[in-house]
Parts: sequence; C-alpha cells; structure tokens
Amino acid sequence: MINLVSISQALIVAEHLSFSRAARVLGVRQSAVSRRVQALEDELGVSLFERDVTGVRLTEAGRRFFDRSRSALAEIDHAVKGAASAGCGAEGVLRIGILSSLSQGLIRDLLGAFRRTHPAITIDVVDGSQSEHLTRISERLLDVALVIGEPSASHCDTLILWESGVFAALPEGHRLADTVALGWAALKNEQFIVTRHAPGPQIHDHIVRRLGDLGHVPAVERYGVGRETLMHMVALGFGISVIGEAGTATRYPEVVFRPLAPAEEDRVSYSAFWLPGNDNPALRRFVSLARSMSSSRPALQAPA
Repeated sequence: MINLVSISQALIVAEHLSFSRAARVLGVRQSAVSRRVQALEDELGVSLFERDVTGVRLTEAGRRFFDRSRSALAEIDHAVKGAASAGCGAEGVLRIGILSSLSQGLIRDLLGAFRRTHPAITIDVVDGSQSEHLTRISERLLDVALVIGEPSASHCDTLILWESGVFAALPEGHRLADTVALGWAALKNEQFIVTRHAPGPQIHDHIVRRLGDLGHVPAVERYGVGRETLMHMVALGFGISVIGEAGTATRYPEVVFRPLAPAEEDRVSYSAFWLPGNDNPALRRFVSLARSMSSSRPALQAPA
C-alpha cells in the first residue's frame, strides 16, 4: 500500500523543487527524503521527478499525480478534523424526543441555548408520547427524551429538569375565574376535559387521584385534539381543564389560568432520560447544559 507519509514528503519536494529545501522544512536528513520519494516512485512504477545537477523538475506524470494527491490529502485532513470535532461534541447529531406540550418554558429555552452554543451540531427533534420515546431510546433511535414526570425506566439515566405547579384552565365567565387560588374541593362537581394525546393521560390520572382523595369520582371527558384546540373548547364551555405551569406561558382567548392550592401532590416534574451507555459526545454536552440551566432556573410566573 502507498505510504501517506511518502506522498506528503514528495508533495513538499514538488512545492520547493528541491530535496534539500524539503528536508529542511521537514527537519529530516535529505537522504531520508530521497529514499522515501524513490520508494514511492518504485511503488507507482513511474518517475515523479527529473533529477539533474541544477535540481529537480516535475515529470508530466508527477504533475498529474500531485494535482490529485493535494485534493485527496486535503479531504483526509478534513475527515480527520471532522472526526475530532465530533469526538469532542463540537459537531455531530443529537436526536431529541419531546412532547408537543413541552414546547414552552425550560424545554424551549434549553433547545434554543444548545443550538446557539453548539451551532455545528444538528438537532433532530421528534414528537411523540413518553412510551414511544422510551422505545426509541431503547432501540437507540433517540439520544434523549424530554417528558412529564419521572419515567419508570430502570435501564435509563434520569434528570429532573424542574418542577412546577398545576393550574386550572377556566373560561373567563366561570364562577371561579376571579378566585386567586383554587382548592380541589371547589372543583369536585366540575366537568373536566383533557386530550387523549400526551400529556392528557397523565393529567387525567392526576385529576382522578386528587379528587379521589376527597372521596369524589370526577367527570372527565377525553378528546382527540391538541392542547390549543382543547383550550378553545374550555373557552366555549365544554368543561374546565388542568395544565402544567409551562403551558400557561401561552395565552388563549377567553381562558384564564388559576393555580391550584399549594400541595406537594400538585407539583409536576419535567424530566430528561437517556441510555447510560450512549457515548454520543453531543449528548454529554446537552445533559451538562440541562443540569446547569435547571439548577439556575427561577420559578415561572403564570399570567392572569
């Protein structure tokens, strides 16, 4: 096989048209350079240089060989530098699974900050449910997933990004719309509506559990709509709903958000999870940024 060191040294001879000057540039003996170039010519079966007492000149074969060799070595150098950049997390691809309802708050800020600080890393975002993301993580189709709650995946590493309160979404004309903070007891006779899509099932279970603690079975209707349509249905009087604090950052016509009475049970966590054996350097940088941002993030303030 052709030795790349021999090609690179021969290129320097071609640039300087002198074995002695090439040897000085390389910091080696002239005889060592001559031997490498001679061995390269023997391997190729063609003379690259014409040698005489005045110096060296390129043969026609040599000129064609070095024109192509320069391009090839430049591609190899680019590939080496690219691999090094990917190895330290400066380049590469990061595949992230999210819930569409988490496009606000810390998740939005986290994705934006990572994109600004690592512009050479391609971010591939996939929407889906928590169970879908867990399957994709296990199959190594995703690097990390951002979800509501703490996933019950013993084979994954989990980071709680932040915790927030739970809010009731009410139509503006609702009898409780002017109440500063609501207790669950005040809502026990209300008609609740939730989406069938994530995080609707988790919200449904939370409503049932909290009102079940009061000895009441709530009325909950599930609809196959997204959060925006669900909030419009709240405004139209289909029922009230429950939403995490991050969702209150978006305003909806004729809908008000009121915090539910402070209680440990009414704190919802937002988490990231990933496989501990995933050696993607971009993932390590993302998790590091997530830890930093989650530890310094102030509490969200819900709009009136």
